[in-house]
Amino acid sequence: MSWKDKIVSAEAAAGQVKSGQRLFLTGNCSTPQRFLAALRDRASELRGVEIIQLLDLGAGDYITATMAEHIRINSLFISGKVRQAVNAGMADFTPVFLSDIPHLFTSGRLVLDVAVIHVSPPDAHGYCSYGVEVGVTKSAAESAGIIIAEVNPNMPRTLGDSFIHVSQIDYFIEVDYPLPEVLPEPPSPVQEKIASYIAELIPDAATLQTGIGGIPDAVLRRLTGHKNLGIHTELFSDGVMQMIEAGVITCASKSLHPGKVVSGFVIGTRQLYQYIHDNPVFELHPTEYVNDPFVIAQNERMISINSALEVDLTGQVCADSIGPKFYSGVGGQVDFVRGASRSHGGKSFIALASTAKDNTISRITATLKPGAGVTTSRNDVHFIVTEFGVADLYGRSISERVQALVNIAHPNFRDELMAYARAQNYVGQVYSMSAVPA
Repeated sequence: MSWKDKIVSAEAAAGQVKSGQRLFLTGNCSTPQRFLAALRDRASELRGVEIIQLLDLGAGDYITATMAEHIRINSLFISGKVRQAVNAGMADFTPVFLSDIPHLFTSGRLVLDVAVIHVSPPDAHGYCSYGVEVGVTKSAAESAGIIIAEVNPNMPRTLGDSFIHVSQIDYFIEVDYPLPEVLPEPPSPVQEKIASYIAELIPDAATLQTGIGGIPDAVLRRLTGHKNLGIHTELFSDGVMQMIEAGVITCASKSLHPGKVVSGFVIGTRQLYQYIHDNPVFELHPTEYVNDPFVIAQNERMISINSALEVDLTGQVCADSIGPKFYSGVGGQVDFVRGASRSHGGKSFIALASTAKDNTISRITATLKPGAGVTTSRNDVHFIVTEFGVADLYGRSISERVQALVNIAHPNFRDELMAYARAQNYVGQVYSMSAVPA
């Protein structure tokens, strides 16, 4: 049977979904838009369908109170599209390390009846590439009872452990639409300052975990004088492409996968998608490999850069909730913090602006907000960076941590933070800035 004999309409593919089933939906810039539209149109016929997803960069119009009666979202990472629904009780959230998500599928903890994926057209040997989203999608597809694939000529053919044979796919939906783009935004002055501190601590021949956003982009732009940088990251964006073109990222000195940019998924512009197409510099691999701390640690001089919503005076990092309200998820932060910490010459950074809401709220806090989750524990944390400097917390006592963190808090909040620390006997009654470790 030719794969073309398996081509069906989006409506026919959505018709394969039965009440009570659990679907995996590939996400990020790979969200299968035609299938979703068809499933939404027949939602009233269904009851108790659960969709497992992560980051959705599609329209998100299937996430409503009315739709939840028929199709309910269980998100393993909270994006802006699903945040309100989760906190309103109209959708579910399952907290999990990004590296552990594939095991939920392969172990049968989350049995998948259907996986809906988005792939490139098959090559001469019958292999489709998962394109911009290999991460958790490959393991989900390999664990599902039925595989439905949108096949799209706009999906780049990415290399690595990133292929599925047409014989494994039950239904194809032919589509031809551009992938969603995420355009880089200029970093703010605060982000630029934070990036300058981080860049100073990155050596030549380092391997970087980069994400998307102002701080990672600003860090990359400050590394133009560096040599032989490498990339091992859960995701990357246009900044990596630009640094490859500038000759800064060569991956030549990597101790693991030398010469290769290793990632789980890609978010960026159409130019980036065209750049990675069939480009042997890039290898995309499943998340259980890319985000495995033991794999990450094999990269010498591994640098991880992650963000936070708040950090308390003992070094506890919250990155996934604002008090009891869920905001995002742990993602790969802990995976890379632990991997970089165990790398020879590695460093892990948690970066955040010192304040929020026009300098009215300190993000270096006496305690985490009631109900807030601890994303990275104070036992794992190394460097905390704000626009006021760097606090090196590894191996430091609580007293030393307090003093280091107060030094990088916004000046408007330093006195009250120290007053709290004294009241808790974290530091002595006499406080000297000179006591802060270098």
